[in-house]
Amino acid sequence: MTAEHLSRWLPCARWLRRYNRSLASQDALAAVIVTLMLIPQSLAYAMLAGLPPITGLYASMLPLLLYTLFGTSNTLAVGPVAVVSLMTAAALQPLFPAGSADYVAAAMLLALMSGAILLGMAALKLGFIANFLSHPVISGFISASGILIALGQLRHLLGLSVSGDNALNMLVNLWQALPDTHLPTLLIGAGSLALLYLARFHFKSALQRLGCAEAMAGHLARTGPVLTLLLAILVVSLLGLADAGVSVVGTIPAGLPGLALPALDAGLAVQLLPAALLISLVGFVESVSVGQTLAARRRERVEPNQELVGLGAANVAAAVSGGFPVTGGFARSVVNHDAGARTPMAGAFSAVGIALTVLFFTPLLDNLPHAVLAATIIMAVLSLVDLGALRRTWAYSRPDALAMAVTMLGVLLAGVEIGILLGVGLSLLLFLKRTSEPHIAVVGQLPGTEHFRNVQRHQVIQSPSVLSIRVDESLYFPNARYLEDQVARQVSEHPGVRHLVLMCSAVNLIDASALASLQTIGERLREAGIQLHLSEVKGPVMDQLRRSQFLDSFGGQVFLSQYEALRTLDPQTTRLARGTAPSHECSALPGWD
Repeated sequence: MTAEHLSRWLPCARWLRRYNRSLASQDALAAVIVTLMLIPQSLAYAMLAGLPPITGLYASMLPLLLYTLFGTSNTLAVGPVAVVSLMTAAALQPLFPAGSADYVAAAMLLALMSGAILLGMAALKLGFIANFLSHPVISGFISASGILIALGQLRHLLGLSVSGDNALNMLVNLWQALPDTHLPTLLIGAGSLALLYLARFHFKSALQRLGCAEAMAGHLARTGPVLTLLLAILVVSLLGLADAGVSVVGTIPAGLPGLALPALDAGLAVQLLPAALLISLVGFVESVSVGQTLAARRRERVEPNQELVGLGAANVAAAVSGGFPVTGGFARSVVNHDAGARTPMAGAFSAVGIALTVLFFTPLLDNLPHAVLAATIIMAVLSLVDLGALRRTWAYSRPDALAMAVTMLGVLLAGVEIGILLGVGLSLLLFLKRTSEPHIAVVGQLPGTEHFRNVQRHQVIQSPSVLSIRVDESLYFPNARYLEDQVARQVSEHPGVRHLVLMCSAVNLIDASALASLQTIGERLREAGIQLHLSEVKGPVMDQLRRSQFLDSFGGQVFLSQYEALRTLDPQTTRLARGTAPSHECSALPGWD
């Protein structure tokens, strides 16, 4: 196997050939910082998923190693993330008691199915499917999920045993149970939130005022979650608060996980399939978006189809090592990038750090309060909430804002799966509506030029015998009949026309239905004494037309440009337009159409 073929299947071969001590030292420093951030987040996201805390650490070891081998982003930090953890809980909690052995096994099966789906998509090069999750839908989904997650963690901050099927139920149940708030738990939770807030927004500047270098101050500030975790453990241990009713994680087993495939239950797999599909798509979109954003800063490149392989392998690794579905996390990846990670080896070093924690330090976590993990989750997810995006989207595109709002309401009131399905479904319906009624403009020649523009936007010269119509959309089955109707309407409004030219500069596709409509249009026009012509047809579309009988039967010509069409069919109007200087009004809106 050549080096090129090896690099195609194992992207790590590209950077391993140039790996040296300098790169290793930069990756190791980034790994230390990310590991300190990953430990509390892994424990917290396992709790969010309804799983024992140790599974979060399990999901942060072998998956990172597999992504190091097969991923293409130098700085993407793979592991448990908030949104995917929430989706895991939403899929499993209706089926099994949270934290039970069956629940854990189902989470492993869900990770295996997600990995298999991602690998299958990679084999078929189906990365484009994720494009059906539009940005407004993803933005609305993530914001609503962040709100839902934060609401769900309030019970741990207050020391209450309440739950709810949706955001409204959670708020009502929390309000009713508020008198039963456990004061020591509330103090620990509120104190943890305050420390995490100060560490995120003020610790760096405070260290700089004390003379610490900016880079070092930034690195130290990111240890805030670990310091908060250790301080809370110390307080609970010294004051015996676990005996006073403060909920703690309890004994966390030490040692590395065993490797085994989860039990393959066909009936359970069928039940989990919709959730596995959504987790795969959402995780892939989130991961690639983060990876491409960070890669652009260094003029690097992320390959989406290879990312499917990397993420698929990471999820399979999570399944066989006792974890749950994983993907690339935004916050950790940004920290990894800013800390100076140069290659995916930083992820492998982080996996080693987590492994050392599991082997030697888990006894220190016995008195870790759930309230601290809840505070960690809340601080992490609130950065995902962007309610202002709805207002900005509404100002730009009301249909997109409607899809975003429906997604958010669906997630908050009906659940994560229903919410995103509603958003995707509405987005596709709006897309079909837009493309089923494409913009169709009558165009004329700008005086003194060879350019043609919309007669409603520019002062142009029109031919009395040639009707020029520009179609601003690909022609396919949803809009084929609409084109027929619009052509008929325009012909009825221009009784002196003898030629009709369809300007196809914006047409990238003509499917079989649209081809049949073009043939119908040509026949109807011929019966009315009008000849159909085409202009500015793109090469791939022309290749399609040549494979049909249309060009031989429609009787008209295909012109290279709209100017050539008018010059051939009505040379007098062309000469008039060319000899007329452009007016101020004609040049007032350059390029607008």
